[in-house]
Amino acid sequence: MNMAKLSKLGPVTEVVDPQELYRVITQASSQNPAEVRASSKRVEELLDCFGTFDGLHEIAATRSVPLHVRKQSIIQFKNKALNHWKSRKLLSDEHRVRIRVRCMTFFDEEDDTIAECNEIIVAKIARQDYPMNWSSLLADIMDVIRTNLQVLCASPNSDPRSILALRRGLALLNCVLKEFSGVKMLTGVKTMANIIDQLHEVIFAYYSQLSAMISALVPPALGDQRTADNLIVAHLIYKCLSKMALWLWPRLIKPEKGGFEKLEPWFLQLFQSSTGQLKILSELRINLVLALRESGASDRITLLSIDRLTRHVRVFGKFFRRLQQLEPVKFVELPTGNEIVLYYWDRVVQATNGPPELIQDAPTAVFPVRFLLQAMVLFKENLARWTPFRKGGPKTETTLSQEFVEDAVRLLVTRFIPLNPADLKGWMSDPEEWVNLEDKENDQWEYELRPCGERVLMTLSSQYKDYVTPLLETTFKQTIAQPTVDLASVIQKEALYCAIGRCATRLRDVIPFNQWLEHNLLAEAMETNQNYPIIKRRIAWLIGRWISDMCTPANDPKVWEILIHLLRDRGPGTDSVVRLTAATALRECVDTVDFDIDVFTPFLPAAVTELVRLMGEADTMEVKQRLAKSLNVVIERAGSRITPHAQMISGGIPQLWTAAGEEWLFKAQLLVIVTSLVSAMKEQSYLTPLIVPLVREGLSQGVAINLDEDALNLWLAAVRNSSSLSCAGGPGLIDLVPLAVSLLSNNLDLLGKIVSIVESCLFADAPAVLQSFSFSLMEAFVKALTGQAILTNQKDILICLQFLTQLAPAALWGKAMHDAGLFSYIVDLLNHDESSPTLLTECIYLLARIAMADRQMFMQLVLATQTANLPETKIWEAVLDHWWRQFDHMSEPRHRKLAALGIASLVSTGRPEVLDRLPTEIFNLWTDVFFEVKESRNLAENEDASPLTLHWDLDQVPQSYYADSENTMEFDRRKMFLDNDPVRTIQLTNYVAAALQEAERTCGGVNIFNQYISKADPTLLKQLQDELRGE
Repeated sequence: MNMAKLSKLGPVTEVVDPQELYRVITQASSQNPAEVRASSKRVEELLDCFGTFDGLHEIAATRSVPLHVRKQSIIQFKNKALNHWKSRKLLSDEHRVRIRVRCMTFFDEEDDTIAECNEIIVAKIARQDYPMNWSSLLADIMDVIRTNLQVLCASPNSDPRSILALRRGLALLNCVLKEFSGVKMLTGVKTMANIIDQLHEVIFAYYSQLSAMISALVPPALGDQRTADNLIVAHLIYKCLSKMALWLWPRLIKPEKGGFEKLEPWFLQLFQSSTGQLKILSELRINLVLALRESGASDRITLLSIDRLTRHVRVFGKFFRRLQQLEPVKFVELPTGNEIVLYYWDRVVQATNGPPELIQDAPTAVFPVRFLLQAMVLFKENLARWTPFRKGGPKTETTLSQEFVEDAVRLLVTRFIPLNPADLKGWMSDPEEWVNLEDKENDQWEYELRPCGERVLMTLSSQYKDYVTPLLETTFKQTIAQPTVDLASVIQKEALYCAIGRCATRLRDVIPFNQWLEHNLLAEAMETNQNYPIIKRRIAWLIGRWISDMCTPANDPKVWEILIHLLRDRGPGTDSVVRLTAATALRECVDTVDFDIDVFTPFLPAAVTELVRLMGEADTMEVKQRLAKSLNVVIERAGSRITPHAQMISGGIPQLWTAAGEEWLFKAQLLVIVTSLVSAMKEQSYLTPLIVPLVREGLSQGVAINLDEDALNLWLAAVRNSSSLSCAGGPGLIDLVPLAVSLLSNNLDLLGKIVSIVESCLFADAPAVLQSFSFSLMEAFVKALTGQAILTNQKDILICLQFLTQLAPAALWGKAMHDAGLFSYIVDLLNHDESSPTLLTECIYLLARIAMADRQMFMQLVLATQTANLPETKIWEAVLDHWWRQFDHMSEPRHRKLAALGIASLVSTGRPEVLDRLPTEIFNLWTDVFFEVKESRNLAENEDASPLTLHWDLDQVPQSYYADSENTMEFDRRKMFLDNDPVRTIQLTNYVAAALQEAERTCGGVNIFNQYISKADPTLLKQLQDELRGE
């Protein structure tokens, strides 16, 4: 392509030099790290050149090029080109055509990495180009498959090149089907439907042809390469079939079927033949592996054949499981669906009836673990559909007999749930890691036999409770009285305790838990037998599960006696796994609705001491974090009773913090612990020297991204629960104010929380804050308001300023408000036509507060804000205009009264700009508020001292006023502040009357004042006078 033609594509792009590209890619694939580093930058540059992708693909397709260079080329192409496939800047139509043609030359590629990359490349390109720009794709792939499959079936011997092409073709088809099955857009759905129309019968016929061959395998044939080839080809064909069937299944079960009803017979035929084939192949595989064990054959081809047969058997289970996941209700209605699941369970029973060595996590095992897991998961998920007690929904013909259910429970409790030698080995070799893995079993239950067996038992107990509950009750009564000394009996008792804990909600009415605690569990917890850590760990887990499932409240002191003993016992018959499990169980019991702190209090010192000790001893951060969570819950639920132990807890924090390094999750948990400690203790002045450096480091550069939220929560809790911001003999909370100012100015993400912290600091000691930081704080407010802060944050800032004007004298904030440009900003906001009504209303509230706090300061601010372009009269005009306009946006009576009081304060100044509006807007505003706000004072000897009855404010202020400060010292401060708010303590009529008298004196006497009054509507004036006289 010449440059003239290229320039039409847009800005001229550098054209790659093929020789340079080859040289750079060769260096990038070198074993020499220096060459790789030197070429990496140039590779990135070349990827932005026109023709690079075509060049990379050509290098990858050239067999004479060294293999490592070809790999590097196709990996670069896969990672970069597919995202720019439609780019005319980097690819021309000729390039795309050449690349598509080349993609079809990799069928005989011997390197798996290159072939797998090509599969992904073809699938991604097909998603964009098929069928419009690559109509031959499917035909080309199918030609290769058909031709080479014929060779395989016709010849008694394997042709390696033909088998390779067949494998590559089937893998490519599978990848294309996988890509299109994930497309949700209508055009992609239509394309997938078209592909299935073309392929479903052909692929099914191919599999039928091969399935007959592999179903007749005999042990000697396993050593034949032809067998291994047949198995891998059949496996790949079936994967293509399952992709098509799984895509169809959700569409077939819809009532309208979306036009796919013609494919339903094919789907049902495939499913039924799959269930039959699974049985054949599973039995065949079991017999073949048993025969091989007897003969001792272990050559490479034989092992390869067994591995491929094992994988092929497993792919049926994946197919059935996915169908079940997509629609469990419809799955049980499929013909032979229930039958195949019961067949799977029979294999589980068969496996457990044989020697233990038959079950291994290996493809050569008679019963591979993954096969048994598939069986148990399929069985578990179908149980809900088989129960005879199910309410509503369609019934199935399959229900399980009592004998079947009881046998299944016995099998699970005796064979799958007990700890095995591998579990015990892991326990002993790395206790902390073992506990971590056990804690994660909820997520991993589908991949481990023991957790999976537990989930099957739980489902059986839920769906067949009338069978399972009596069985477990009887077994429990028989077992607890029996002596447990040797390892085998200990392991079996542990399994029973596990079963009882897993089915706790079903057994709580039949197992006398408190008696069990007193007569059995307490004694077992004290046992020194060397095998008893197994039972002790399960006892701790069981107590935690039983109480957290609310089967019984934790009001029996023996619960805490056992757990605390297990937590701190370091004698014979226990270990770290027991202690760590007890720590978790302690948290689960404490963190319950029925938790009784009075019962727990005697055990609180030991609980705190041992949790802190274990945190210091633990090696892994994951275990430290779990212990920290337990300690935090204890602190939260203990409340103020934690105070005597606070020094011990806080004393260990610095060392744990330093040792944690960059383990941010644990550090975050430490911050949570200190926060809970502060909240529980309320007044925590001696914790301040710990809090201040933690907050500073948590919000420092590089650390804040991980800890900012928890550090801010600690800061806020500390301020809210402090009686003073200063601290004798060390850094105080007042020393964090500059950090708050800095964050207020520069951190939009944290702005909402920072405003809350500043507001809390003001409630704690506004004069102290403003004496040292008045200007910088006002300046930070201006930066936040004029930046990109969202409306909610801007509103919060204005509310904070309203509090500020009431919490400190005007002398501390007035000058700073002007010098920082804050008052000027408010005036600009009032003069801006597009300002938010919400913000404008908050501005009026703020101006009203300023006027009430110090009307002389208000006038000074107005005077100081005037400029040549904005004279003083214009400022008054803007303020008064919006005072009247925003009055209609004030919905709460307290705010409307505030506006009335504020304007009265301005009236008292006698400013002509205000008095001009007295007979109209101001009189109207007052009469509206007088009508809405009814107030009176109870008669008393001293009328001024009598309480003001607010008939308009019988309800509480909105909860937002307290800003989630409940149960803190700040809540009391806010409550006292609210009770003393002039809006609630000053009678409006008296205040207005006094303001009018003051205005009369200030403006020059009654005659001048009457000139303003006389302009009022007589009716309006009479209404106002009547209200002021109390008539």
